[in-house]
Amino acid sequence: MSDLGKIDRQFFDRRVAPNLGAERDDVAIGPTHGVDFGVLDIDGRALVTATDPLSIAPPLGFERAARFALDLVLADVAVSGIAPSHLSICFTLPETMTDEQFGTVWETIHAECVDLGVAVVTGHTARYSDPSHPWVGAATAMGVGEHDDIVRPDGASDGDRLLLTTGPAAETVGLLSTLFPAELGLPDDIVGAAQDRLEDVYCVRDALTAAAAGPVTAMHDVTEGGLAGALNEMADGAGVRFSIDSEAVPMRPGVERVCEHLEIDPWAATSSGSLVIAVDPAGVDAVREALEARGTAVAEIGRVVDTGDDRDGDGDDQGGEVLVDGDRLEHPRVDPSWRAYADLAGAANE
Repeated sequence: MSDLGKIDRQFFDRRVAPNLGAERDDVAIGPTHGVDFGVLDIDGRALVTATDPLSIAPPLGFERAARFALDLVLADVAVSGIAPSHLSICFTLPETMTDEQFGTVWETIHAECVDLGVAVVTGHTARYSDPSHPWVGAATAMGVGEHDDIVRPDGASDGDRLLLTTGPAAETVGLLSTLFPAELGLPDDIVGAAQDRLEDVYCVRDALTAAAAGPVTAMHDVTEGGLAGALNEMADGAGVRFSIDSEAVPMRPGVERVCEHLEIDPWAATSSGSLVIAVDPAGVDAVREALEARGTAVAEIGRVVDTGDDRDGDGDDQGGEVLVDGDRLEHPRVDPSWRAYADLAGAANE
């Protein structure tokens, strides 16, 4: 397990997977590394659910921070192709957060939930002496739909084509340039372009748009571990090869310059708001057109190739692989944005 960031597959397999409580027949999809949601079978219908921490960073402004935090939670259900419909939310607020600040956060969450058709069904709100920004709680999103409509991140198959929305490191660059503009030490125009990337961090509507336009066979949001992590998790889960053309991968303005300055590999850095989407060839044009109609940057970056694994559950499967311009792309294991955040925060406190 790394010192910072999400646990890796080895830790999950050794410490988590063997200890998942009672076995129940109604759990259609349980905890799986690289799969951000679970599924319950309720009288033949699917209840998709996902849990995430809540991060509220005051320098973003409480309205923008709240919308960002909510989108991160709802996205893990939306990438299933099932619209999030219910929310359970827990706030463990720091003593420094005022009633007015919390009011802005809650009113923003309410307004966004109304627009997306999401009802808050339960929660917990309190102040405690130990918590501090940005980690102020956690939430569970839920969505109800049909089992056949679920899009899994491990569902890619031979012949599918791969689309990417937004591009690598947009979240990392947007957050770091907004939280630490002076510490970056870059020209104002570069910092401004990087700060604009915070407009790219929302993907709930993009995920639902893609799934509706499909057929989409697999979808994954590009969070910790970045594009390299998301591609590997999808390919390994499906037991297929992803063949990626690096020249086709879009880079938003400001990303390359900031990543180079911070010595960050943009392909390894978290980029909430970006989606990797595997699409049946017959649906590629429809998905691209639907996303572009929303003003979302999207590009076809590669194809899915069968590695020959039978995936029949006999234990002989060898997993998948990702090739970029013919060379193997490994999972980064540790997201470099954590180190960059710590370094910039340290510089800000000097």
